Amino acid sequence: MRTLKIATLALAVSAAFSSSVLAQEAATTEKKDASLEQITVTAQKRTQSIQEVPISISTLSGEQFESLFSGGGDILELATRVPGLYAESSNGRVAPRFYIRGLGNTDFDLAASQPVAIMMDGVVKENVILKSFPLFDVSQVEVLRGPQGTLFGRNTTAGIVKFDSNKPTQDFEAFTEVSVGNLGTFNAEAAISGGLTDELSGRFSVLSQNRDNWIDNGFTGESDALGEYEELAWRGQLLWEPTSFDMTALLSIHGRDLDGTSTIFRGNALTTGSNEFNQNYNRDKVYYDGGAGNRQKYTNEGLSLTLDFFLSGGMTLTSITSYEQAEGSSRGDIDGGAIVPQGTAVPDGITSVDYLADTDFDGVGDTPVTSFPGFIPLGSDTTDLLDDLQQVTQEIRLASSDKGDFTWQTGIFLFESEFDVTTNPGFTIATVTHESSLWAVFGQAEYKFNDETTLVAGIRYTDDEKKLFDTNGTASVPFDPITVDDQRISGDLSLNHKLNSEVSVYARYAHGFRGPSIQGRDAAFGSAPSVAESEVMDSFEIGFKADLLDDTLRFNGAVYYYSIDDMQFTAIGGTDNLTQLINADRGTGKGFEFDVKWLATDNILLTAGYSFNDTEIDDPNLLVAPCGSGQCTVTDELVDGFAAVDGNPFPQAPEQTFVFTARYSIPMGDSGEFFAFTDWAWQGETNIFLYDAVEFQTDGQFEGGLRLGYENFDHEYTVALFGRNITDEENLRGAIDFNNLTAIDNQPRVFGIEFRKSFY
Repeated sequence: MRTLKIATLALAVSAAFSSSVLAQEAATTEKKDASLEQITVTAQKRTQSIQEVPISISTLSGEQFESLFSGGGDILELATRVPGLYAESSNGRVAPRFYIRGLGNTDFDLAASQPVAIMMDGVVKENVILKSFPLFDVSQVEVLRGPQGTLFGRNTTAGIVKFDSNKPTQDFEAFTEVSVGNLGTFNAEAAISGGLTDELSGRFSVLSQNRDNWIDNGFTGESDALGEYEELAWRGQLLWEPTSFDMTALLSIHGRDLDGTSTIFRGNALTTGSNEFNQNYNRDKVYYDGGAGNRQKYTNEGLSLTLDFFLSGGMTLTSITSYEQAEGSSRGDIDGGAIVPQGTAVPDGITSVDYLADTDFDGVGDTPVTSFPGFIPLGSDTTDLLDDLQQVTQEIRLASSDKGDFTWQTGIFLFESEFDVTTNPGFTIATVTHESSLWAVFGQAEYKFNDETTLVAGIRYTDDEKKLFDTNGTASVPFDPITVDDQRISGDLSLNHKLNSEVSVYARYAHGFRGPSIQGRDAAFGSAPSVAESEVMDSFEIGFKADLLDDTLRFNGAVYYYSIDDMQFTAIGGTDNLTQLINADRGTGKGFEFDVKWLATDNILLTAGYSFNDTEIDDPNLLVAPCGSGQCTVTDELVDGFAAVDGNPFPQAPEQTFVFTARYSIPMGDSGEFFAFTDWAWQGETNIFLYDAVEFQTDGQFEGGLRLGYENFDHEYTVALFGRNITDEENLRGAIDFNNLTAIDNQPRVFGIEFRKSFY
């Protein structure tokens, strides 16, 4: 892996020296206009101004996006950085779980289905490992809120997070960026782009993120035993623009190699009756008797080919073909502590419990042991392995010219996926095979009644099928092959009206669904797989978009309500330590969100975003198993030991989020500026599980970032000091409830210095 770091630096140095003369000759100084930039999006698979699209959309790009990752963070850095968007994980730097307007899935299994789709360069990343592909050389991020089933298909009932990479250019351009920080943090990113012939251009981008071990294992006495990662990702693109044919072809190939520590589980870091970290919590130390360092290793390679044929009448025929493969494994000391024979010395400053352990599983405690930190009834050391994931997608789309009052597009979409998931909790090993196939046809039309009013309507038919197999008969409870399928129609209807040249209002109705799901993880825990029927959603939204004060103030907002029949949830952990899919009769959500961007002066840029989201489970008969060992304080009604969750909010659905950024610059002549940039995100009340418990609720958590630096316009370089989580907040992000009060926390404070150089 050290060789990979050197290779990354070599690319950066090569880009720098090969173009230094060109950069000096081409450097120009441009004075920024005193107005906000116009943002274009492809939310409707056409390039449009964000202010003209009747969908609630937020975007991230440039400094506002790149600063989030200056400390080496992964895709989870996007959590709460856009109103209504949240993300979390219990699988380290892979398998993120996204939520939009409260909708998501807390299922941590490697085969989990999610209602938030991740799109990268026009390709859906269905599996949770694919969703975690590192972000680098990104042009723009678009967050589309609400169902997007017409153009993007199943599993988009919550919305879409869409990433677009920078594309090859005929003109030469390159950049290199290197940062060094505390905890042994080292990051390098570089890209080089330019014409190879008059018709062929290419771009190659690379990212290397690294951190040293920084967490001690107090059980083994090993210093700096956990916390490291080495992440390498790359992307190569070729763009062919022939002069003899009315077409373009874009080939993109990418890869990833991750080796590092998975999630750190903090054993009994919470005390019964409180959601605050207790004396057992030490960010820099754990007490693991298992997990082998909580190691995770994953690789992912893929490619896509996008063909655009420009036909007569201004029509465009587009084909997007993609292939992805991935594999890897994660291991963890899930209980987050140690169990030793009684009489063994316990580290100072943490709690311990003596008890009789049931080591022969006959229901009777017979072996004197001591657990720490706190009471750990059962040691838990689990490995999950993803093997031979293969995903193939094909989309063919025909679109009319953008000119005229009536425009349309129609297409077909095909999807195939297959992979094995092996779960090893230490007492058995079970492997299940997942297969998924889908085909769909769709169409959307837009009609302009006049210059002020536009109607958009779309419809999609989807045939969705999933299968689960007991691979080699390894399930602890044997089962026959399981097949679920469904055929559904999705659609949307929206009306956009310009009140004047500055303000528009819109209304949107959308009908979508999330296909049926199968969960096979319980095959390793003495239970049969579970199945959830399709959930069906109706969403209503009214919004406005405004560019005010001579285009120096942008203010967009929306109010929404949605209702979901047969809503899919995952009941995780609890007294039975199972991961079971369930359908609630109904779930509802209502709220509002807004985005504000204000160029207060030529040198001060402010942004802010806020969301309020009120979700509710509506099912008087829905019962789930609460925490194991009776260590948490359940506030729901208990029925035969099960928690009645009717009326509860959705899990991991923040009721409120608030994000704020500010940039202040001080010009230094015509050639550069000093700048300060800060970003802050705040998260309101959030329930971690389906049931309510005092210990598993959070409220008022926040994190902030800071960059102080100098940018030179003539020589195209930037040097800056950076800090992430600058106040070193210790926030509860997740928990494990089946065994003890195990907590998952946020990332520590990271600070350092970075240097970026661009060449043109």
